[in-house]
Amino acid sequence: MEEIAILGGGCFWCMEAVFSRVVGVLSVTPGYAGGDFPNPTYEDVCSDVTGHAEVVKLAFDNSVISYEDILDIFFDVHDPTTPNRQGNDVGSQYRSIIIYTSEQQRNIALSKINDVERKLGKKVVTEVVPYKEFYEAEDYHHKYFEKHPNQPYCKFVISPKVEKFMKHYPQKVRITG
Repeated sequence: MEEIAILGGGCFWCMEAVFSRVVGVLSVTPGYAGGDFPNPTYEDVCSDVTGHAEVVKLAFDNSVISYEDILDIFFDVHDPTTPNRQGNDVGSQYRSIIIYTSEQQRNIALSKINDVERKLGKKVVTEVVPYKEFYEAEDYHHKYFEKHPNQPYCKFVISPKVEKFMKHYPQKVRITG
């Protein structure tokens, strides 16, 4: 059965590159959510006044991959302990955020955060907020890593996250022909 997950863990290019390789993920759409500013553009979100984060909207087949497994990957490929930043990407648009679409997702997310805090021995700052609205990012953000693999940001920031996912979750890597 198809389910939706909305996650932000830094730049959406990174999250899209990772989750587009996950078996059971049917689609990955970069966008903006978590704020109150209607119809934001990338420039609006980067201005740090919209309240939105860069996120990905995942459609996934929960008979193939569970929401718990999605969150395991999410917490593994970004740092959920740094507020409003991932590496050199700084600003509230890069915050760690889970936007839940059901009470079940909320409960799973909160439980997973407790697990991650115990594992890391550090406070997790990931926001867990209800779904209000998702705004799809501009076309040039879609499949950014695939279109620009040799761009320095892709090579030095995104590639290591993709490689980490593939190393830690080989059974979850989508085999492409």
